[in-house]
Amino acid sequence: MKDAVIREITPKDNAQVAQVVRKVLEDLGVPKVGTAYADKALDDMHAAYDVPKSTYFVVEYDGSIIGCAGIAPLENYDGNVCELQKMYFLEEARGKGLGAQMITTCLERAKTYGFEACYLETMPYMESAQKLYQRSGFEYIDAPMGNTGHYSCPVWMLKKL
Repeated sequence: MKDAVIREITPKDNAQVAQVVRKVLEDLGVPKVGTAYADKALDDMHAAYDVPKSTYFVVEYDGSIIGCAGIAPLENYDGNVCELQKMYFLEEARGKGLGAQMITTCLERAKTYGFEACYLETMPYMESAQKLYQRSGFEYIDAPMGNTGHYSCPVWMLKKL
């Protein structure tokens, strides 16, 4: 997918992004409570990330959004740590290197914001995602950081920036 473009979200992307996130979560059997599925921000991601030190990116291919991810300060945490948030790709976008490109894009932005580390939460059975995170320098940690409200995500990872 060499023609795929990673760019910042715009207001017109909101409906497609919400659809992508919910579709991926449903396909993977993720609980609808205690995960991103139930987040109020999901229907207006542009506004949710239109705040300081936050950016949400989409992957656009042939006029459609096929993936997305964002970076924002870690909620309810006293420290200079951001969170890699809501990184989801439709099945047809997986395995093509777009996830690694997206992580790089998000981490580069996090560095420009001056964050010292990046945290993420995921599900135990999302093994391919965890392998991608590890290849990107994330390491497993023993307990959650902050309080994201995603109590159904019991795998935590951190990368120093």
